[in-house]
Amino acid sequence: MMVKHRVGIIGSGFIGKGLVKALNLFDDMDVVKVMTRTVLGGRSDFPYPHLLTNSIEDCIEHSDVIVECTGDVLFGTEMIAKVMDAGIPVVTMNTELQVTTGSYFAGKGFITEAEGDQPGCIAALRENVLQMGFEPLVYGNIKGFLNPTPSFEDMLYWSKRNKISLEMVTSFTDGTKVEFEQTLIANAFQTKLLPSGITGIISEDLRDGANALAIEAERLGSPISDYVLSSKAPAGVFITAKHLDTDGQRDALHYMKLGEGPYYTLIMPFHLCHLEVMKTIRRVVEKKEILLNNTCTPSYSMGAVAKKRIAAGTTIKRGIGSFEVRGKALRIEDVPNHIPIGLLEQATIIKPMEEGEMLTFADVDIPDSLAYRAWMKTREQRLIPHGL
Repeated sequence: MMVKHRVGIIGSGFIGKGLVKALNLFDDMDVVKVMTRTVLGGRSDFPYPHLLTNSIEDCIEHSDVIVECTGDVLFGTEMIAKVMDAGIPVVTMNTELQVTTGSYFAGKGFITEAEGDQPGCIAALRENVLQMGFEPLVYGNIKGFLNPTPSFEDMLYWSKRNKISLEMVTSFTDGTKVEFEQTLIANAFQTKLLPSGITGIISEDLRDGANALAIEAERLGSPISDYVLSSKAPAGVFITAKHLDTDGQRDALHYMKLGEGPYYTLIMPFHLCHLEVMKTIRRVVEKKEILLNNTCTPSYSMGAVAKKRIAAGTTIKRGIGSFEVRGKALRIEDVPNHIPIGLLEQATIIKPMEEGEMLTFADVDIPDSLAYRAWMKTREQRLIPHGL
């Protein structure tokens, strides 16, 4: 008899809706509950409204594994804490949460990011290239467009056109999302960022840009996490690597269209969001394997940089995808007092901030939350061994 894996979902937005539809195509998957904060009777857009619940306890009671895909750091943190208290493994499609509070959970129970978003796709590609004898130098993302200070009108237009939230489309456009993704990769695989940070090298030809990053990685003496900004490249991910058998495989790799070397760029030309999540669910329920997470002791975090001058007394309703701040990757030891952008929710600026200035805890008054306490514990564990 086929075992049906009981899957609970936290989040009923774009990813949650798509995931329910995708999982219902497979006989070994049974979506039991979808936890939502919306009014249950008002979701005519949701494909299976009978699955909706406002109770996380209801979701926990019926699930063998739970997927968190709210895109909300503070709320997601509260929900995952309850799931972990029940001993249920957690799959996230929430890079922002992973980088902000994922390390707190990595020390408490089973948590993994899923395939489908770029970090999970890079992790899956990494497994593939390592098994073929490649030695990664660049764990890369592909970005087609970037505007650090997009206008409200433009973002509203693209939000409506693509049917995703205003915050999401703004985070994608201003660079916050891609820097979150590459920060997670850097922590997960203990790679480095270049001294100048995540560079986002501009190159119409993906391989040219990837090779330039590989040269920088060799100068640094470590694999790096970064991205190429190219309007002509596919919306996917790549790894640029050397091969362990440098001389013996050179002719074969050339014949197989990977170029002359010494750097070879292997591309996954897509990331299919919720359609790929079931691969990670199966990994979890069948093999109990983690694809990637932020680790217990991350080296990198995501700070918040002012997009414009911000007056004292301004309330930032939500930092990620806002028009006040954007995310910027940083080394925790370099800026130990930074406030992670993922914690900026209903936060009040208490002194004027200039455009380009990074926010610290001294600049902002934020409400208490589990996410705040989780970050402070992670920060303490990271800094104390270094005497900071």
